Amino acid sequence: MANYEADSTGIDSSTVRVLIENGEYWLTNRGDLAILDVTVRRLSERWPGARLGVLTYAPSLLRAFAPSAEPVTYRRGSRWSRSGPWWQLPAYAGPQLVGPVSEGWWAASDRPRRYARRVRDSLRGSVAVPDDSGRIPRIPMAVRDASLVIAMGGGYMTDVDPYQAHRTLDLLERAADLQIPTAMCGQGIGPLTGEHLVAHASHVLPKVDLIAVREGVRGPALLRSLGVSSERIVVTGDDAVELAYDMRSDPIGTDIGVCLRVAGYSQVTGGAQDVVGRVVRGFAGSVDAGLVPLIVSEYEAEDRRSTMPLVDGFPVVRPMLGRFASARDLVAEVARCRVLVTGAYHVAVFALAQGIPVVGLSTSRYYDDKLGGLSGMFPGGVELVQLAEDGLEERLTRAVHHMWQAAPDLRSGLRAEARAQVCASRRAFERVYALVESENPRRATEQ
Repeated sequence: MANYEADSTGIDSSTVRVLIENGEYWLTNRGDLAILDVTVRRLSERWPGARLGVLTYAPSLLRAFAPSAEPVTYRRGSRWSRSGPWWQLPAYAGPQLVGPVSEGWWAASDRPRRYARRVRDSLRGSVAVPDDSGRIPRIPMAVRDASLVIAMGGGYMTDVDPYQAHRTLDLLERAADLQIPTAMCGQGIGPLTGEHLVAHASHVLPKVDLIAVREGVRGPALLRSLGVSSERIVVTGDDAVELAYDMRSDPIGTDIGVCLRVAGYSQVTGGAQDVVGRVVRGFAGSVDAGLVPLIVSEYEAEDRRSTMPLVDGFPVVRPMLGRFASARDLVAEVARCRVLVTGAYHVAVFALAQGIPVVGLSTSRYYDDKLGGLSGMFPGGVELVQLAEDGLEERLTRAVHHMWQAAPDLRSGLRAEARAQVCASRRAFERVYALVESENPRRATEQ
């Protein structure tokens, strides 16, 4: 007779291994860090003894941000990490200390590491076989031992990020082929038009057991067009909503938050950037508000480079967060605001979940879909402004003024929408848990 210590689910949670597709392996985006926070916390609550492997290129930083998780490197042959007391050191030190060391070590060792892997693979006779699109899938060996493979929320299943979309699909396909349960939660799906990516998605996504999407405007229809059955699709909102909603405060903010992202997928002209800065500084001065620079992505300092010029020279600018600040730190800064003006998606999520209205800035179909979908989840809470259209200064000034005036009346309704999304997201996770618990025959006592 073998005895197992079972939890309330009736299974021995110490036997559960969840492999989590993180979507952003360098841990440089606080929106993704918020989703990681929520995902790891939920899984740990359900299965206290489970091993939660998170795909990453920054293992020490992962331990600092999410002590309950363990790093799994996304490369061929990568296994579950070794455990030991030394792995707790990053959690004790925290990301502010671990971050610079981790970043410096990876920068210095990246080229030698790549060379060593090529030599090793050559000596072992390891030959990777490209797929039909010419890519060479790199699947961690850790997937073989997983009880569940989950792709956590993000906006990477899109033409804008084909590399990440393909490798997520590769991982899900391998898990499905091994008959391991799979799920995608809090997903932003599309735009998706590239020939190889559409073909790959059409092949893999119908095999995924559950796909929870963060908006209902475009995602569900796109998934159905790719062959995913309606029974496997559910609209939940973004999983990061829970983190921000739980941190909401009663007093309404007095400042204006601002974030502008200029990147390959979010092209903003210098003229439009100047107009945005002029409008937010002018309006803040007219209502005696401070400006709060809100940095979501630290990738190549893209948000810092685009946002700081907007507040330059204004007399009241709140201190900017440090490079390795957490998602919770950013949510707390958002709480200062009465209105948010942003070209980045997740800081808008943090605002709306706390009852703060948003003026969304867009120059692309990608952000039209992201911010438009968010508007559908928070009716009345988002006013979308196209930066490329004529009359920007007048349109933006009018939008900021409208949201500033409407903020007190919108607050309770936006929070109610956030609460509903948290409930929907948690119901979706119950379906995810069932994928493992219904497959696991082990009970508290096994004869």
